[in-house]
Amino acid sequence: MAEDYYQILGISKKASADEIKKAYRKLALKWHPDRNPDNKSAEEKFKKISEAYAVLSDAEKRQQYDNFGSADQFRQQYSQEDIFRGFDLDEILRSFGFGGNRAGGRATFRTSRRGGASPRDYEDSFSDILGGMGAGQQFGRQMAQKGQDVEYNLSISLEESVFGTDKKLSLQIENRIEEINVKIPAGISTGKKLRLPGKGLSGYNGGHNGDLYLNINVLPHPIFSRDGNDLYIEKTIKFTQAALGTTIDVPTLDGTIKRLKISPGTQNNTKIRMKGFGVPGLKGALKGDQYVKINIEVPKKLSEHQQKIIKQLADDGI
Repeated sequence: MAEDYYQILGISKKASADEIKKAYRKLALKWHPDRNPDNKSAEEKFKKISEAYAVLSDAEKRQQYDNFGSADQFRQQYSQEDIFRGFDLDEILRSFGFGGNRAGGRATFRTSRRGGASPRDYEDSFSDILGGMGAGQQFGRQMAQKGQDVEYNLSISLEESVFGTDKKLSLQIENRIEEINVKIPAGISTGKKLRLPGKGLSGYNGGHNGDLYLNINVLPHPIFSRDGNDLYIEKTIKFTQAALGTTIDVPTLDGTIKRLKISPGTQNNTKIRMKGFGVPGLKGALKGDQYVKINIEVPKKLSEHQQKIIKQLADDGI
């Protein structure tokens, strides 16, 4: 069953601000960690009622929560930093006799330039809020959050995408330079992502670092083009070679040369398949092929002798 902040505090949805505060005071006195030492259940209940009070005591957050209807849905849209941002426990803690903020000042979440609480702001302010209760350390561990993921666009050559390679990258992430060794798998293509766990932004309150995602972009090749796991190359032959047949030398991406037979009567735009000379398939997929597209060159200028021969061929129906 979905949690409801009103039910957690034991109040109705029409409760006034004073009623919300009284309900929280009563429950906080009962479940405060100082009054329930080494009681994990009490600590969890205190965490829940503090979260409920942080939302319902703020008119704007309360209105937003009422639109969602449950704590679970609200948490999907708002992080713990958002929920507790601007939340001041000093006054109510002093009224409970728990002493409040160790520094004696106003304990709040501070907003960083990125629009959220920075890891240090989050750690300092929130430990201050709960430090006087004797629960800061335990609560802080529960609030640990994974750092944000980072994306980086990585351009590679067609050869690197087909055969795979090892690359060494120097990336600036936050205030540090990361020297990262990346294995590019054979067969990768444009649009694929490589995930490097733990290479993203630092976690909050001891949480794990985020991940680094490399967005792969395969650069154009001067000779070959790629379609899925197949490679394509164009070769131009003379009209007479197409008519009578011939053999041509065709390069492959690994640098070797293969001799290919052109059958008599080959038509323009014919594609000849070279089985197994394409791109390796990822995750067990079949390897592609190489295709040679034949372009037939028609001479722009003919000598008188050549014109006579062509005319004779035309008269013969060719």
